[in-house]
Parts: sequence; structure tokens; C-alpha cells
Amino acid sequence: MSMPSSACAAAPRIPEAVHRRRWAILVVLMFSLLIVVLDNSILNVAVKTIASPAPTGLGATQSQLEWAINAYTLVFAGLLFTAGLLGDRIGRKKTLLFGILLFGTGSALAAMSGSPTQLITWRALMGFGAAFVMPATLAVLVNVFERDEQPRAIGIWAGSVGVAIAIGPITGGLLLEHFWWGSIFLVNVPVVIVALTAMMLLVPDSKDPNPGRTDPIGVVLSIVGLVLLVYGIIRGGQLADFADPVVLLSSGGGLLVLAGFVWHEKRSTHPAIDIAYFKEPSFAAAVAAIALVFFALMGVTFFSAFYMQSVRGWTALQAGAMLLPLAATQMIFAPRARLLVDRFGARATCTGGMVLVAVGLAAFAMFDSTTPVWVLCLFFFVQGTGMAHVMTPVTVSVMQALPREKAGSGSAINNTFRQVGGALGVAVLGSVLSTVYRGDIEGHLAALPAGVRDAAGESIEATLAIADKLGPAGAGLAVSANDAFLKAMHVTAIGSATIALVGALVVALFLPGKPPAAKGPDGSGRGDRPVRAAGAGR
Repeated sequence: MSMPSSACAAAPRIPEAVHRRRWAILVVLMFSLLIVVLDNSILNVAVKTIASPAPTGLGATQSQLEWAINAYTLVFAGLLFTAGLLGDRIGRKKTLLFGILLFGTGSALAAMSGSPTQLITWRALMGFGAAFVMPATLAVLVNVFERDEQPRAIGIWAGSVGVAIAIGPITGGLLLEHFWWGSIFLVNVPVVIVALTAMMLLVPDSKDPNPGRTDPIGVVLSIVGLVLLVYGIIRGGQLADFADPVVLLSSGGGLLVLAGFVWHEKRSTHPAIDIAYFKEPSFAAAVAAIALVFFALMGVTFFSAFYMQSVRGWTALQAGAMLLPLAATQMIFAPRARLLVDRFGARATCTGGMVLVAVGLAAFAMFDSTTPVWVLCLFFFVQGTGMAHVMTPVTVSVMQALPREKAGSGSAINNTFRQVGGALGVAVLGSVLSTVYRGDIEGHLAALPAGVRDAAGESIEATLAIADKLGPAGAGLAVSANDAFLKAMHVTAIGSATIALVGALVVALFLPGKPPAAKGPDGSGRGDRPVRAAGAGR
């Protein structure tokens, strides 16, 4: 893959002692990443239980439940960039240990929450810790693997992210079947203890040897801009109205602050991130592809959960199990995506991957309440295969575009775009789903009292709850709700597939093609491969 010239300079060799334990280090990093990403989705399974009155749950309102989910996302997204910069400056191992310890502490406190307000507070603390964990894992990875092994290692890293997203509902469903709602948080504590011990024993520290002066203005602008933007996105999704004044002020203000951040960075003598990297088409296309693929993925994950649980009537555990093909393909194909990149180039590999993602999403436009399970599994398999052949090449492109000492910055950019893209996917596609559903179901609610009618039209869950209270008389309303949701899902699926096709166009136009084969000394096209001497210093 063609990279900015600064990335092409030979990186210093890694010490032999670190090189020997690199795969063990990767396992530790995956372990840490798994619980952070998994916890970003696991709460969705428990919302009904937490909404139940004590002692079963906390009696949380719909708004409180939304903020229990969004507090984590908001703090996580807002601090990702800053956490990556701090890792480069003070040491990635230090920030990783700090983040996982804070995440574990927040998990224990969240499990013991006595009120919705406490749960929201501790979820925010968990997001604070997670923001330091995710960029540090990728930055450490780049600093323990040589450049030629990085695509494989990053593929495994990317695969673990996909697995975590898919198994979150399964894990939550299993825990809720046997324990109380707090178990979905308490289960993190022993994992954190094991991860902390392994990190201290195995993970080496690394940082930028010449970090230069700090850029406090840039750091503050990045935090304020990202928090405002993500809050506006989340709020717009909650209201299903992106024209609401609060949404416009927040998201517009966030974009304005981020524009100020870019302006400041371009003129600063000591910028937090070199904006010139975004002038490289392959780098800009890679981060755009990350945002677009997660926009589509998180959007479809959102509406597919309602399809499987509300329309098909499956339990949370059964619905989560349906995502196993998506998880399996991530783990199988993401580490092997480099083989296709070597043969066909990043452009062809990622374009094909995005097209497969689009096909998997578009398939939802054909699903109904009786679609065979094997068909669902097939298209989740297709979608996961596509994602695996996008995430690995674009992440490699981003991380290898920056010199190794700036790995924290590269990881922060990668994860920030992914998080913002995912938040946009849930908010925008969720709003489309809600708007189409309301427009179709309203005509079937005319006989209900005005107050009940408004509540019943909010979502398929609300409509089915009213239909259930009506007894036999509500059977027709339940059928209408399912039909209205399927229509809304079909429209939303086409929208998400279109976004994936836009991503395919972006990578087809701007990612590099297959590089020419390096010529060896005999002109055979076989370049010399560096050979590591046994026990040699790195």
C-alpha cells in the first residue's frame, strides 16, 4: 500500500525479547479489547430487566435507559483521540493499565448501582476507562510486531472487535438467564484482574521518544468538538428529528469546534496531529471507509435486533446466536485478508469487501416474518466476510501511514472515526426506521385514546405492549405493527446498503492498487527478504 513518505523510513528494529513474546502480548491485548467492545453492546440485552421495578431491576425510565447506554458512548468517543495522544507522550502501557483499571472499577460499581442515576454515572466512568484501552491496544500492537507481520496481527485485532460486537448479546442473554442484571457488569471484574496481571508481566512500554511540546488548545478543542458532535447525533436519534434546535446547536457546534481544531492544528508549530496526513488520498479514504462500514454495521445491528426479537419473537439469547456467523467470519477471514491484499491490492480487496457488506445489508429488504433461519445465517456470513476484508486493510493503511512513535495518534484516529461512524449509523438509520414505522402505523391507532395513541406509535415494542394489554382485540394491531416494522426495515436496509456502496466507491477511487513487485538482484522480481539472526538484537 502506498503511504506518506514519512512512514516509509525504516523503523527501528524491535528488541528480541519483545519479539519472542509478541503473540502472547497480542492475546492479552485482545482480551482487554474484547471486554471494552463487548460492553458497548451488552447493555442492550438487559434494558427490559433494568426497567423492571426493584428488586428485579432499577425501575429505570426509557430516558434513563437511553442515557445508561449513551453515557458510555459519549465519554468513550469524546476522549478517544486525547487518550491516544497521551499514550504516545507518557507511555502506552501506562495508559493501558490506567484504562483497564478504571474500566474494572466502573464495572464493579455499575453492578452494585442502587438507582438509574448511579448506573449512568458508573457507565460514564467505564467509558472513560475504555477510551484509554482501545487506542492503546492497537498502538502497543504496532510497537511489538515488525512491519511485515503487522497486517496479520492487525487482522486478528480487527477480528476480535467483530467477535466482541457479535457475542455481546449472547453473553448478556446467558448471564440474565442465570443471574441478576448486575452480572453483565460484574463479569468484567475477574477478566480485568487477569488482564492487569498479564499486562504487567508481558506488555512492554513504549512512547514517542521526541513528543515535543504539548498542544493543550488542540486537546481541548478535540474533546469539546467530539462530545458536542456525538451528543447531537445521539439526541437526534432519540428524537428521530435532526432538525430539533438542540440537535442542530449541538452537532453544528461540534462541527464548528472541530473545524477550529483543524484550523489550529494546521497553523500550530507543535500540533497534536499532523493534518497533512489527511491530504494523502489513501489515508483519507481508509479513515472514511472505517466510518462508513461501521455506520452500516451498527445501523443494521440496531434494527436487526428488533426484527429478530419483536417480529420473529426470539429471545435475546437466540437473537444473539444468530450473529455467530458474523463473528465467525470476522475471526476466520480478518487475519487472512492480507493474503488477498498481497495478491490483488488494497483497492480491489476493500472494494469487494464493501460490496459484500452492501449485499448483506440489502438482503434485509427481502426478509419477512417467515424467512428461513439458514437464509439469515447466509447473509450474516456474507456481511461478516465483507467486513473482514475491509477492516484489516484500512486499519493497516492508517497505522502504517504514521511512523511507529506516533502509533497512539494513528490508533486514536482509527477508533474515533469508527466510533463516530457507528453512532451516526444507529442515530440516522434508527431515525429512518422510526419515521417510516410511525407513518405506517398511525392509521391503525386511530381507535385508541389520544395519549395511548402517541405512546403506541413510538416503536414496535410500544405498539406490541399496547396490543398485549388489549388481549384478543389487540391481535390485529400486533399484525399491523409487524407489517409496519418490516416496511420500515426494508427502507432502512436499502439506505444502509447505499451507504456501504458509497464506501465501495470511495475505496475504489482512492485506495492504492497492487504495488509493483520488487525486483531482486537477478531481476527475477523476488526482492531480498531480511533475515533475523538467532538471538540478534532488534
